[in-house]
Amino acid sequence: MKKENLAILLASVVLLSIAIIPVAQAERGITDNEIRIGQWGPQTGPAALWGAVARGTGCYFDMINAEGGIHGRKITYFLRDDAYQPPKTKAIAKELVEDKKVFAFASGVGTATGMAVKKYLHHNRVPWVGPAAGSTYWAYPPTKYLFSSYPLYCDEAAILINYAVKKMGKKRIAFFYQNDDYGKLGLYGAELALEKHGMKLVAAVSAEPQDTDLSSHCMKLKAANPDCVLMWVLPKHGAIMLGTAAKIGFKPQWMTTSTLSDTLIMYKISKGLFKDVIFVTFAEAPDSQHPLMKKYKKAQEKFAPKDRWGIFFYAGFGFVEPMVEGLKRCGRNLTVENFVKAMETIKDFQGIGPKITFGPNKRQGTRSSFLGRCAEGGKSVRLSDWISSDIDVQEVIKRLGK
Repeated sequence: MKKENLAILLASVVLLSIAIIPVAQAERGITDNEIRIGQWGPQTGPAALWGAVARGTGCYFDMINAEGGIHGRKITYFLRDDAYQPPKTKAIAKELVEDKKVFAFASGVGTATGMAVKKYLHHNRVPWVGPAAGSTYWAYPPTKYLFSSYPLYCDEAAILINYAVKKMGKKRIAFFYQNDDYGKLGLYGAELALEKHGMKLVAAVSAEPQDTDLSSHCMKLKAANPDCVLMWVLPKHGAIMLGTAAKIGFKPQWMTTSTLSDTLIMYKISKGLFKDVIFVTFAEAPDSQHPLMKKYKKAQEKFAPKDRWGIFFYAGFGFVEPMVEGLKRCGRNLTVENFVKAMETIKDFQGIGPKITFGPNKRQGTRSSFLGRCAEGGKSVRLSDWISSDIDVQEVIKRLGK
């Protein structure tokens, strides 16, 4: 009798353990045939131009699903409009993690919006790949679940400075920037690069996001008599500054960051004054014959025909390419921990952007960009191959005071 009871007890334990194992191994946002991924992005509001990033990612996932998904799993994508407002970003992250049970977040436009949810995502073990902002906050210091593939704003500025000095022979460089971390990262990157050449900025003029009249800003820049001016501002301020400068006959070489690298839009809103502006960017030109660019363009025509094929739309592909590579490297055994380990094995991976490398203590995937120039009609003309920056990021962070 005792043996029979023991046998029944053992059988019960085995059955119970079998029942429990799937529950214990269940991973948020992962089923046998599905991977749930979320993204916030400004579809409305002042940064709506950059909302194309999130729609581009959706198109990328549609293409992947049409090809059969990733190891038998299709991606279910949740896109939410945060209007570039951090409180809305917080609400979106909470909804998608706690209600929709997303496995990870892809990209997401904005530094302030991303910072609003960074700690929450980390606390909940939510992988986040490819924030759409060149901030030092994502990878300095590195955190376990966050992987950045956007070149740093400070590196972009350094690359422009080196080109202006070495290739163009510019001697008097000024800087026009937005008075926040975005603008200051560019400013400090430019200062450090100039210091290596034994030079200093002849002027640094800031603007507030709400400013609409830039006459005094322009006069301050002109008074310094620069032969080159870098702009680290919103697209609207870039257009206003070019218009204001044209009215007073101020004609330096203008240079700018990747956030103003949609040359067709900038040419249009500046009424053609963006012509000959030199910019730095993070992905191939719109008319690139790169095999992946041609493939992605066909995907846009099929899955998102109403969207314009432009730098920010296909940035939604580029920023997330490393995430898809990490998912592929996990095979069928997709868990948060395995995904992190897989991402840490990525070395010199290259899609439509610069080479990406991560590691156990490395979360900034690249410090490279390339240069382009806006030609007649808003056409983007490539000026260089991928160029890397070597300025001291820790010194930038020190100057930023964060």
